[in-house]
Amino acid sequence: MNDGTIPTAGEKTAGGPIAIEQSALEQSALDETATERAAGGPGPAGALRPHAEEQYAEELTLLAAADDRPRPPGWRLSPQAVVTYLLGDGAKITPKYVGPRRLMEVAVSTLATDRALLLLGVPGTAKTWVSEHLAAAISGDSTLLVQGTAGTAEEAIRYGWNYARLLAEGPTDAALVPSPIMRAMRTGSIARIEELTRVPSDVQDALITVLSEKSLPVPELNTEVQALRGFNLIATANDRDRGVNELSSALRRRFNTVVLPVPASADDEVEIVARRVAQLGRALELPEVPAAMEEIRRVVTIFRELRSGMTEDGRTTLKSPTGTLSTAEAISVVTNGMALAAHFGDGTLHPGDVAAGIVGAVIKDPASDGVVWREYLETVVRERSGWLDFYRAARDA
Repeated sequence: MNDGTIPTAGEKTAGGPIAIEQSALEQSALDETATERAAGGPGPAGALRPHAEEQYAEELTLLAAADDRPRPPGWRLSPQAVVTYLLGDGAKITPKYVGPRRLMEVAVSTLATDRALLLLGVPGTAKTWVSEHLAAAISGDSTLLVQGTAGTAEEAIRYGWNYARLLAEGPTDAALVPSPIMRAMRTGSIARIEELTRVPSDVQDALITVLSEKSLPVPELNTEVQALRGFNLIATANDRDRGVNELSSALRRRFNTVVLPVPASADDEVEIVARRVAQLGRALELPEVPAAMEEIRRVVTIFRELRSGMTEDGRTTLKSPTGTLSTAEAISVVTNGMALAAHFGDGTLHPGDVAAGIVGAVIKDPASDGVVWREYLETVVRERSGWLDFYRAARDA
């Protein structure tokens, strides 16, 4: 806590309200935590999904050691090194995002300015994945996260109170519970908001002062938090889900929007799915399943055709189901198929191992999507050379 640095309610300095400052002890603890994360710890042993700064600590260390370009205040890497971390270098740095380089350059350069970044796209276009890796590369900490929902309260954006201490002591700094955004402002880090458009509009607008003034008033303490250099905000949003709340024009002006598209080609999408399936397989300690590329390409082909409403040769028009059939869902289907093949099959990924997962991904509305899927099976899959085994497995599923 900031003992001795924060006036209690009613106290003022000669210049009026002051900025809340971190005590040396608290700042040291925050720096130590960020250093440990960057070094690959101290996350719990056996964590199912380590944070990006832990999982890719070695790559971040290599980039930092070789990075001799100018770094914006508070950044651990230069903008060029951050883009290299995201896209890979073909050698020791693995790609985290497969897509246009210019998009990542625009996103990174935005965070080096005073404007916040809004990653927009349909579900499954790696918005969350990109935001996490951006925060990890820039700040060494991707955990300052607000998950947006219809029930997100203003306290998640600003701050809350420990009500036991509030009743006992009144409004003091010790009773204040900072939000992830307030903590990011105090430490000059990147904060993240997931699904911003699912947050109620009046709560969204609590961000306006933070993004325009780079400060967060705390009237109960007659103080404010002023953001340290290095602070910025990454938000993600899509307009395909129900419960979407449009951003006000005042808030939208404070974001630079980068639209993340679906993978441009089937080969790109196959590469993304194959890489993530391999990573998930290692994380989940699934027995290795060889020769999965044929089924990965089959899943990607089906998803892309139903998503676009056209077969890949352009000859047949298709009805599209109600679901998004995103790359993320393709990864889930293949990973589940690998688990089936490893634990209940012969260790090789077969059409039957992925068929049930595909059916579940496509048919979200049993009435309308069921018709779409059956038509696709009979008019496309059954007639496609080499797909008879999959046709039979999918029909049975």
